[in-house]
Amino acid sequence: MRILILGDVVGQPGRRAVRDLVPMLVDRERIDLVIANAENAAGGMGVDVKSAEELFAGGVHVLTSGNHIWKKKEIYPYLETHPALLRPANYPDGAPGRGWLEWENEAGLRGLIINVQGRVFMPSHVGDPFRCVDGILRGLGGHSPVVIVDLHAEATSEKNAMGWFLDGRVSAVYGTHTHVQTADERILPKGTAYITDIGMCGPMDSVIGIDKEVVIEGFLSQLPCRFDVAKENVMLQGAVLEVDGTSGRALDIRRLRIPWQRREV
Repeated sequence: MRILILGDVVGQPGRRAVRDLVPMLVDRERIDLVIANAENAAGGMGVDVKSAEELFAGGVHVLTSGNHIWKKKEIYPYLETHPALLRPANYPDGAPGRGWLEWENEAGLRGLIINVQGRVFMPSHVGDPFRCVDGILRGLGGHSPVVIVDLHAEATSEKNAMGWFLDGRVSAVYGTHTHVQTADERILPKGTAYITDIGMCGPMDSVIGIDKEVVIEGFLSQLPCRFDVAKENVMLQGAVLEVDGTSGRALDIRRLRIPWQRREV
């Protein structure tokens, strides 16, 4: 089973890169399942119905998210009716939507996708992501051996710890949120693929996707400012996973970093 995971999609540039490049990658890499983090897909902050639908139409099967999932109120009812858009599973009971999905395609391939949010340097109102994932795995008897975990977190230590915590129990653990791709992809000793952060789908001539001049001015002045998505040097970043569909063990993980060229419409 071959899985394409994509980093945080940032604004319209990121959505266009996904729309144009994912079909090519699915064909070239013989991809069965595409997962992308959508929490910054709408104007660089949050996800709305239009941006979610655009990503699904572009070939993404499952959308994960993070702490910005709640920025657009219109997405709340959408979360309840569209289970392929996940919010972090460790939010309090009663939050719209859910944080895991048992995915299956027409060919009978199956996978369990889990989305959790970290707590180090992040909003503290979420539950323990470690116990949350452990509870999901223990509570879903008969789930697919292929299990993919998106840990949306700030601290590399927390992501690294989650990789070791789940080694041998899931197929892959990968980090999102920081928008900076790390070069530490590997398969851990018990068969779990791991990478601290898979990067972003968005403009690289920026500060994590946002107009660099605006961000720099904010650091200098310490005054509130409007964050606008940058436009130049757009990249699609992520990784291709190869997983044994019977055992769930990862066979390979390879980082992707593909430039996208703006096309005149």
